[in-house]
Amino acid sequence: MTTLITGATGKTGQRVARRLQTLDHDVRAVTRHSAPRFDWHDQTTWAEAIEGCASAYLTFQPDLGLPGADEIIGAFAAQAVAAGCGRLVLLSGRGEDGAQRAEQAVMASGAEWTILRSAFFVQNFTEGAFADELAAGSFTMVEHTAAEPFVDADDIADVAVATLLDKGYVGGVLELTGPRLLTFEEAAHAIGGPTVTYRSMPTEDYVSVLTAAGLPTPDAAGLAYLFEEVLDGRNAYVTGDVEAVLGRAARSIDDLDRGDQS
Repeated sequence: MTTLITGATGKTGQRVARRLQTLDHDVRAVTRHSAPRFDWHDQTTWAEAIEGCASAYLTFQPDLGLPGADEIIGAFAAQAVAAGCGRLVLLSGRGEDGAQRAEQAVMASGAEWTILRSAFFVQNFTEGAFADELAAGSFTMVEHTAAEPFVDADDIADVAVATLLDKGYVGGVLELTGPRLLTFEEAAHAIGGPTVTYRSMPTEDYVSVLTAAGLPTPDAAGLAYLFEEVLDGRNAYVTGDVEAVLGRAARSIDDLDRGDQS
């Protein structure tokens, strides 16, 4: 039974693929540059990626909360189920209206689904969009006052594998967080050190920062306003879902400082 991994070079996709391969499960890890090629925005690439797969781990780029993502996810889920790929685990976001519409599209597809709603990744500071700036000694974010329960991508991957392999999680919505709340400023200092210069700015100015970093303007605007939306305090709480699935405490940002990314 082959498992399809979309976003296979992403922070969680590569981790999920590696764990399944270690367990001797057949994996088809796809990206826009893989063979077969897979692109969420090119439906002609979907059939070959899905063919022969019984399950899939789905991550959407650049973000599931952006406009139109729900329609794409819904179309893909319906095609996957029709092709026999009926077990779908979707990585989603917390408190995002657009992401919840995408979740509903997966639920309506006829799939055996599990939804993983994730907090911001710890690894965003070391592998992702924030890494280069933080390594240079500064960090910029949309103005906000709420704290966030940053979650380790390794915990997400461990949970994703558990839910892919255990049908007991079918029909479940899991909310994955780290063990404590931190502001983005506190997180930036925890990863980058106390000398990191933290800047916050209005959303429209942050769009310019993202476009200067190379994001297309529509994606930059979508992400900036999404950050503004979800950093209003709605997600400023932790859950026990990581521990409930894995039987151990969720990793904290301090574990990453000690190099514990197993």
